[in-house]
Amino acid sequence: MEDRTTFRHCPLLLTRREFVKVTATAGAAVALSGCASRVLSHNPAPLTDFGSAAPGEIDVTLRVNGETHRLTLEPRVTLLEALRENLALTGTKKGCDHGQCGACTVLVNGQRINSCLAFAAMHDGADITTVEGLARGSQLHPLQAAFIKHDAFQCGFCTSGQLCSAAGLLREGHARTDADIRELMSGNLCRCGAYTQIVRAIEEVRG
Repeated sequence: MEDRTTFRHCPLLLTRREFVKVTATAGAAVALSGCASRVLSHNPAPLTDFGSAAPGEIDVTLRVNGETHRLTLEPRVTLLEALRENLALTGTKKGCDHGQCGACTVLVNGQRINSCLAFAAMHDGADITTVEGLARGSQLHPLQAAFIKHDAFQCGFCTSGQLCSAAGLLREGHARTDADIRELMSGNLCRCGAYTQIVRAIEEVRG
């Protein structure tokens, strides 16, 4: 049995272990309260993360689907964000936001890119085509008509990226076989698994 010590001014009986716990807790509370007051006195404003302050805005000119748009953007705004949020061209989808799904594919000067990985400022003055720019008025692009004919989409989320990527593929002219099409379209994922129909649609237009 542990010895108990009687304190003259305290009627409670404490073991040595309990006494150590009480004194340690009280000492820590006093020390921390003093540290907190000193920290607050030297740092009246809360600290912010590095880079959280908004940088200066810059002027960017984008020619999208044949129309010129002059925008004032933060340098960190991606091309995808500029298209969707500043120009209301929501056909281009934000999927993985890491350049892995291809849902955000657009054509820049005829070349297909993942717009989520490109800053808008990088393409100042560029000629950009989104899915909204493939058709000519009420006349569908041949790829759009082929996708409908071959039922090459189901939920439709990836379709805009698939169409722009396919348009870029045909422009590049490297696809000779179905295997080539599958390989060159491998950066565009379809969560519904409509790959066979997509290849058939592209092959029809390519032929």
